[in-house]
Amino acid sequence: MDLYGSLVRRVLYPAWESGVRRRPTLARLRRLRALERASLGELETFQRHELAALLRHAHRNVPYYRRLFDQAGLRPDDIRGRDELARLPVLTRQAARDSAAERISTAPPLPEIKKTTGGTTGEPLVIRYDAGSEYWRQAVRLRGFGWTGWRIGDPSLHYWGEYTKERSLGAVAKERLDRALKREHYIDCTPRGDEHKDQVVAAIRRIRPSAIFCYAQAGAELARHIVRTGAKSWGTIPVVCGAERVFPADRAVLEQAFGPAVFETYGCREVMLIAGECAEHDGLHIMMENVLVELIGPDGTPARPGEVGEVVLTDLHNFGQPFIRYANGDLAVAMPDGATCRCGRAHPRLASVEGRATETLRDLEGKPVGGMVFNLAFSPLAEAVRQFQAVQHRDGSITVKVVPAGGGEVPRSAIEHVAQSCARYLPGVPVLFETVADIPATRTGKRRVVVVET
Repeated sequence: MDLYGSLVRRVLYPAWESGVRRRPTLARLRRLRALERASLGELETFQRHELAALLRHAHRNVPYYRRLFDQAGLRPDDIRGRDELARLPVLTRQAARDSAAERISTAPPLPEIKKTTGGTTGEPLVIRYDAGSEYWRQAVRLRGFGWTGWRIGDPSLHYWGEYTKERSLGAVAKERLDRALKREHYIDCTPRGDEHKDQVVAAIRRIRPSAIFCYAQAGAELARHIVRTGAKSWGTIPVVCGAERVFPADRAVLEQAFGPAVFETYGCREVMLIAGECAEHDGLHIMMENVLVELIGPDGTPARPGEVGEVVLTDLHNFGQPFIRYANGDLAVAMPDGATCRCGRAHPRLASVEGRATETLRDLEGKPVGGMVFNLAFSPLAEAVRQFQAVQHRDGSITVKVVPAGGGEVPRSAIEHVAQSCARYLPGVPVLFETVADIPATRTGKRRVVVVET
């Protein structure tokens, strides 16, 4: 029996979260768990109630949405569900950037948290949200990850990239203490060489994690290394994959390396966890208590089940800077209506999320380096950079194309910030920065963040 994990779950975390910090995260989690076995009708009723509250607030207190309502001749009470919601225009990524100030609420709850996206489409975005939204996000995360069998306080390994952002020593110390108490161990997944993977294997043996959380492609590469070298010395470890799509070949090798408990999740920094697999591994359950998901076809109408549609999100609890009908640049496929999962949960499911893999770069010695390094490097620079793309040429050199935000030149400090990341992860590789007016999209409508010439 894991006495420390039980102590964290039963005493330390509740005392800290609910007592000292007075945050309602655990109350939200209890509400989510109560809804977990609700019927689809009950879930839709809950979602409509949350949507109505958001729309009333946005119309009353957010200039951008008040203007949109007026232009459409709508009142908040006119919108009873997703059909009427479609009368409001889609918020594109560019529109989200341009309207950022106008979408900030003029009355509480005000935005208290500021983040930037990783820029998976090559366009980083500043996002803001209020504390109430954060409580919902954390509760949704705890519930969704709990479907894997992991519980807070269990030892875990997080094989993620590191967002290179300057922080105070106090903030860093607080984060390290928090991770230590929860037994969360973080390893940067950007280096992809065999020596680095051997270090990760050693950490798995030392930590004996109850779950591994990883970028999908980084986890798959680690799994291939484990299978190739015969390094597996453990039983089943649940693996929770995010940030990129889990392809069938990736799932197969992850199961070889860690066992059959491989869970795909889908999320974005704008709203955090959107959908995730349960133990049946039959589609991704949409976290509809916190986010309303629409899939839109090329003609602007809802995509039918089985068809690829553009993901359009409404964050039901971000009152500080609402994201209503926000197109995050992803494509997904919905499962048939009324298809009930064997787990008994009635939440609608996504069959797949398309187009989220990131290209792999090579350092001077030919070792692989995850292309996500540029997403992470540009993430804090959303206010200075509108678009970016890294092109690795046949000779190994890299050209980083940058579109400045607001025209003009990219600040030298921003270039130096990215150059430092390149020097850290791609030592010795020549890197040239080029300011351009635009970076054309591919035929699918998405911009490639990393292009590797062959």
